[in-house]
Amino acid sequence: MNRIAATILSIQTIVVLLAVPVAINIADVGRGAAWLAGGGIALLCVLGAATVRRGRPGYVLGTAAQVGSIAAGFVVPAMLILGGIFALLWFVLLRIGPQVEREKAAREAAAREAEQ
Repeated sequence: MNRIAATILSIQTIVVLLAVPVAINIADVGRGAAWLAGGGIALLCVLGAATVRRGRPGYVLGTAAQVGSIAAGFVVPAMLILGGIFALLWFVLLRIGPQVEREKAAREAAAREAEQ
């Protein structure tokens, strides 16, 4: 689950940074504001990806990045769609990830018992 979460956040970092020039040129957002907002969201993604293996703080940062991405969609409409896609992936991961981890642990435990 941690690798998937880190992958989602890493890809989201790239998408957010690519959305900054769109915000500047199409949505007529100031350069400073666009880079500050986009950089802030990207920083949340990077920090979240780096810390998901340490537990809850990484997932909190990832969730904050999802909120920021969707909020950016009110300025740049394309980010509403992209942020929504990433938020959907994130919340599906949070919902079914623990169940998948439990099933994987059970399979591994069964395999160890079968070997003995």
